[in-house]
Amino acid sequence: MRNKYFNDAIIGNDKIRVSFTETGELIRLFYSMIDYKQFFDFFHVGLKVNDSALIYLHDDINNVYTQEYIENSNVLTTNIYNKYFNVKISQTDFVPIGKNFLVRDYVIKNENTIDLDINFLLYSKLLTNINNDTSGLVKNDILIQYNHDFSICTFSNKKISNYQINGAGNTFMSGVIGGKDYIGMSPDSAISYNLNKLAPGQEAKITIYIYINRNKERDIFNQIDLETENVKKLDVELLKNETINYWQEYLKNHDKLEIKNLSSKIKKIYYRTILLYPLLINEKTGGISAGMEVDEGKSNCGRYSYCWTRDAIFITEALDLLGFQEETTKFYSEFCRKTQYESGMWEQRFYTDGRLAPSWGYQIDETASVIYGVYEHYKTYQDKTFLADNLEMLEKATSFLKRYVDDIFGEQKFIKSYDLWEEFEGITLYSLSSIYSAFNIMIEIYNLLDKTFDMELQDKAIQIKKYCEEHFYDEERKSYVRNEIDKKIDISLIGAVVPFRMFSPNENKVESTIEKINSTLRTYTGGYVRYENDHYMGGSNPWPIATLWMAWYYLEVGNYEEAIKYFDFVVNSASQQGFLGEQVNNETMKPCWVIGLNWSHSMFIITLKKLLDKGLL
Repeated sequence: MRNKYFNDAIIGNDKIRVSFTETGELIRLFYSMIDYKQFFDFFHVGLKVNDSALIYLHDDINNVYTQEYIENSNVLTTNIYNKYFNVKISQTDFVPIGKNFLVRDYVIKNENTIDLDINFLLYSKLLTNINNDTSGLVKNDILIQYNHDFSICTFSNKKISNYQINGAGNTFMSGVIGGKDYIGMSPDSAISYNLNKLAPGQEAKITIYIYINRNKERDIFNQIDLETENVKKLDVELLKNETINYWQEYLKNHDKLEIKNLSSKIKKIYYRTILLYPLLINEKTGGISAGMEVDEGKSNCGRYSYCWTRDAIFITEALDLLGFQEETTKFYSEFCRKTQYESGMWEQRFYTDGRLAPSWGYQIDETASVIYGVYEHYKTYQDKTFLADNLEMLEKATSFLKRYVDDIFGEQKFIKSYDLWEEFEGITLYSLSSIYSAFNIMIEIYNLLDKTFDMELQDKAIQIKKYCEEHFYDEERKSYVRNEIDKKIDISLIGAVVPFRMFSPNENKVESTIEKINSTLRTYTGGYVRYENDHYMGGSNPWPIATLWMAWYYLEVGNYEEAIKYFDFVVNSASQQGFLGEQVNNETMKPCWVIGLNWSHSMFIITLKKLLDKGLL
């Protein structure tokens, strides 16, 4: 599988999620969850004009591109103008609500002074392996690419003029495809449609459907024909308008912050965040994905499209600010209950359906974070029934955390925990501050529910704070450090202040730590990296998460000028479509890795709300 890291645009519904490059190339399609299953290796679209070779729509030296979402929706338009032939192609991509197909609607206009003979070609390759062997079949003007469990059907309201099941990669770029086989073992196949001659100023329209069929529900030999014929009969313009209206109404229902007087840049990120959230939430289970996948081949990372309970405490806080009460409740009351071990712990990460995802270690703050998140959700809606319903889950988690702390202070052999960034194994300030917060929160919950609590919780919280003060403050550096081994300055040190409140933001040692963070982690462009000598993806790129964490701190101490400066840094780093990345390229000041990262967008919402509450925007 070729590397295709950047999802410049994302669309979908509750069944399908699709991502595109900034030139409109379809690069990923997931069904029926955000994180499983991804079908496409690639999906290429091209035009053969007169006797030319193929004009590859999404990568041609003569093409000029513009791309935007239809206002306040998840309907994407990409306009492509070929300067050589003077052909304009308008591409509109959307997934109708409640349907299991993607619509790709094309209008092709001849802006030349001569007639142009147009052939429209598609070349699709599905992911395949020995346990997911994919083959091709053309039947009744449908390209069916099938494996044991699923079939991907590509078709139009027009008849296929030519197709090639085997060896399409050898001929596609010539613009001429063909062959004797109607069925074959190739995972990549091509089809074409003759759009005939276009006179100057004339337009041709073609709608492409990509329909996903679960084979155990519908037989590919008989029932698919009926299903695809029904799809062809639908009014595309009506479907598109229904989809636009749905998303505009959805946005209206979650537009909870007063932003009408803010800049267009802030508004674009804000609206795109609201429209991104439902595409990253599993409606059935409440699982929340960190983002659309970027690296299936694990060439640079361990993959992203999973659910971390650590991320979720920030994400669910932002969701609550935007009125996603039901989704946040479901995450804690259903997803977290389902994924908790009997011992009380949560593993590192999960698929959004609650199944255990590939992981590489134990991470204690994943468990402590759930307790924090449950309480923050309660504070928003003041629903004691929610607390009571989840008390048993929280008590199991607390027991597990107590055993972990006993192992540390008892100097017994304990399981080493990964840190926040999942790189260092050992005892860290961030992890212990998350446990400190969890113990104090449990005392608050017991009081709210009129239940007695073990004073051991209070004692252990005091013990943790004392331990952190004694072991994690480096007198030589005049700063807290993330652990006693590498003693690095790390943006997660702020976690002991916000959100976990172990230290006051105005303490002398905290203030000197902030000075050290500024001198070691701030980049020349004005953002912040995660920690000293970070090596991930080059290590020199600022992270919106880190930068907004600093803004959060400065809001706590009343240094509003600094807070606004770092908020503006993140706003100015957004992509053309309003997405925030995991990192920011220092040269281009645009996202350079994981575009549309859930945690980044959530920190933006949290910071935006705090700025608005203080009247700073």
